[in-house]
Amino acid sequence: MVDIRSPCTLVCSIDVKSGFCFGCGRTRAEIASWLSLTSQERDTIMAELPRRLETVERRPRRETRRARIARQRREGQ
Repeated sequence: MVDIRSPCTLVCSIDVKSGFCFGCGRTRAEIASWLSLTSQERDTIMAELPRRLETVERRPRRETRRARIARQRREGQ
């Protein structure tokens, strides 16, 4: 069995603007074809990932119930 390196971070959500995964920076097509790519093709893509991830617009974390209650108390609601 061959060990295939993968940049997957199990985030698996695509940024609509850039088309890159929030977690690893790959496109949907690259993710789908990852196992069929040659090691050279995978290495080329992996070299581009840090640059790609800089372009991804990170979505803000969802406000937790605790944080919402604390915010509302501060705001006097």
